[in-house]
Amino acid sequence: MYELKPLTDVNKRDDGSGAPEQPERLEPKRPSFIQVILQEIVQVVLPALLLALTVHLFLAQATVVFGQSMEPNLSARQRLIIDKISYRFHSPNRDDIIVLKVPQMDELLVKRIVGLPGETVEIRNGLVYINGQQLPELFPHDESNQNMALTTLGPLDYFVLGDNRGNSNDSRVFGPIKRGYILGRVWLRYWPLDQLKYF
Repeated sequence: MYELKPLTDVNKRDDGSGAPEQPERLEPKRPSFIQVILQEIVQVVLPALLLALTVHLFLAQATVVFGQSMEPNLSARQRLIIDKISYRFHSPNRDDIIVLKVPQMDELLVKRIVGLPGETVEIRNGLVYINGQQLPELFPHDESNQNMALTTLGPLDYFVLGDNRGNSNDSRVFGPIKRGYILGRVWLRYWPLDQLKYF
């Protein structure tokens, strides 16, 4: 006769003790320093850069005032936030302070909108006339004594002036600007902090 023996439990040690054999534990592999850096870039830095780029291109932009053309309302080295989204929903308004890029100039310009599309603009003894009527300008500005012949604006043209009329390179020099030249509206002066102001 053959003697049947019970099957050996594969999980039991073969040392006769009968205790189950512990599976071999694999230590998790630690990521290398380079992998940690790459992971941080993908998870933190890249989204932050994409968010900043999106804000810069479509929503807002920081800029610095250069020159004295907008004194006394804006001065050199003041820092501004430009609203770039509101003009996607409505046209620029008279008296808006805007940032524009004229193709023949390297630097960005900060000016105030005076004339709107389809209007006539004339300057007599420093006073601005829109469609033959004197324009009420309630903000501080230098009138100077300059004259400018009547100019008719096209359907997409805007006439811009600096508030410091005696020291400003504006539409009196380079003519009316096209709608596409306007980058956005000055929304906030945030520096210096003691001159914080919404426009």
